Amino acid sequence: MTTSDSEPGADSASGAERGAESASEPGAEPVSGAESGSGEPGSGSGPPPSASASAGLSARARAVLALERRPWAGPGAKERAIREELGMSPVRYFQLLNALIEDERALREDPVTVNRLRRVKEERRGRR
Repeated sequence: MTTSDSEPGADSASGAERGAESASEPGAEPVSGAESGSGEPGSGSGPPPSASASAGLSARARAVLALERRPWAGPGAKERAIREELGMSPVRYFQLLNALIEDERALREDPVTVNRLRRVKEERRGRR
């Protein structure tokens, strides 16, 4: 009885934690963290890096970076994976990704992917 009680409890708890993380915390963190950090460079840049360095990236932010790391045959396959694996719209995905590109925690987590995305962003900005 204890093994069956602990197994479903562990599964439901991890599922509830995933749902809570993907629903509220990560969606708001990268966007608001990036905006507040760039909005107030003097007083805001001191405390957030130390707090964010200890906290690291959320599970959702890591999942976004992991999805972006993968090669894709075309945009349709990537959009389908965004919806199925992350449970969000492609528009929301790219909003989060754009905020992650500017997040120093993301750079520490996955420097290759973040630097590649920063280069692509700058190239597109230069073409305009």
